[in-house]
Amino acid sequence: MAITVEARPYAFQLDPAKVCLVVIDMQRDFIEPGGFGAVLGNDVSRLTRIIPPVAALLSLFRGRRLPILHTREAHRPDLSDCPPAKRLRGAPGLRIGDEGAMGRILIAGEPGNAIVPELAPQPGEMVVDKPGKGMFWATGLHETLQAKGIEQLVFAGVTTEVCVQTSMREANDRGYECLLIEEATESYFPEFKASAIEMIVAQGGIVGWAAKLAALETAFAREFVHG
Repeated sequence: MAITVEARPYAFQLDPAKVCLVVIDMQRDFIEPGGFGAVLGNDVSRLTRIIPPVAALLSLFRGRRLPILHTREAHRPDLSDCPPAKRLRGAPGLRIGDEGAMGRILIAGEPGNAIVPELAPQPGEMVVDKPGKGMFWATGLHETLQAKGIEQLVFAGVTTEVCVQTSMREANDRGYECLLIEEATESYFPEFKASAIEMIVAQGGIVGWAAKLAALETAFAREFVHG
């Protein structure tokens, strides 16, 4: 039975039997001081502060044994899945694959590529390494979600305007209903987050819905009492 979540541009009908929480790229290199994000000149404290809301979301889904997916932007050690055009971006002296303060930047298995300890995946939760900004590129994830009967995705993570929005747009094109939790996503640039959310909900939800964490918690509480 669907649960009504107060959202923009209108209420989201969440089906617990068909939903999955998606936590995008909550990696040390993006979020912690000294990581790749900080080296690029960004204020990582903006991203660090969403750890508690994302943790609350994880607890909400774990408490009901609903599916959870974590993504990491990660490349193979030989960089065979990193196009030169992508690697050439970044700070002039530090690029993907180079040695950083937390190991090689955005390379699978390196310390900085790990999800922050506060949000570490638990046994049974899906973890996908994606070489692109979007979570479907070169991952086989669509087939995995289809096999599990997933039709709705609740999004959290970073950054709002890049990997989160890209993944939502890819999901929308594949037929998923997408809900973004506003306090559980962030950008290094506040105006980018605000613009991305407005683009998502514009024109009757052209990409998806956006809701406050409290609205989702309230909806789940009603389901727990009445379901």
